Amino acid sequence: MDSILKSHGLATSAIRRAKRREKGLLLDGEAIYTSYPVKAGQVVAILCDDRAPSNIVPNEGPVDILYEDEDLLVVDKPAGLAVHPCAGSWEDSLGARLVHYYHQTGLEADFHPVHRLDKGTSGLMAVAKHPSAQHVLTAALHSGRFHREYLAVCKGIPSPAAGVIDAPLGRSDDSYIRQEVRPDGKPARTHYEALETGERFSLLRLVLETGRTHQIRVHMAYVGHPLAGDFLYGTEEPELISRPALHSHRLELTQPFTGEKLAFGSPLPGDMAKLVDQ
Repeated sequence: MDSILKSHGLATSAIRRAKRREKGLLLDGEAIYTSYPVKAGQVVAILCDDRAPSNIVPNEGPVDILYEDEDLLVVDKPAGLAVHPCAGSWEDSLGARLVHYYHQTGLEADFHPVHRLDKGTSGLMAVAKHPSAQHVLTAALHSGRFHREYLAVCKGIPSPAAGVIDAPLGRSDDSYIRQEVRPDGKPARTHYEALETGERFSLLRLVLETGRTHQIRVHMAYVGHPLAGDFLYGTEEPELISRPALHSHRLELTQPFTGEKLAFGSPLPGDMAKLVDQ
């Protein structure tokens, strides 16, 4: 029984909680233990009530929800909104807004982001409603079952116009925030392609093989083409754009329990579109 449940992506914590409940685990309608042997043709059922009240303080604010089912949401995050409560964003964050949304709609759900976007990055994010869904979706990251594409505006014209940046990343010795390319860092690979080029900027499409902190921003700066507006790895230029010019443009994933294929797109936001026009 235990192997069957785990093979369907259920987290160990969810299985443990089900074991403690009356009729939490059933085989053909009869309560059993996780050690019970199962046979082909039998029906396994588990009570997945692993939704717990969030410790995030809710805060009312707009959330652009593109998709929602009982397990997950896909949202289009605006630039300038932190994903989690943090210094400078203790009251307002995507998590706080979604917890408020859950309370308003009567949902017993919690905030479990499958992947994260920097505060300044806009675009598509998948957010699980409970730990089991997060467990399955996180395991699918960087596989054929979970595909992300980004659009970015960088300084100059990359040469070659398309390629792969393969450079390990780790935290800088003199900063808790800044990342850098370093030989003892974790493997990081970024695929890029220049879609449009001009005298000052290029519009790039990027796909990540890995998901390191600030990966796109560090890799583009490493090859000499930092993102426009990137105060940390390039030059802060508020007259051009008030944040790093990076947008989560396309998201494809598989619903963790039904197997349905889901695909979403988000157009280039206005501040980045102005740079492209220039």
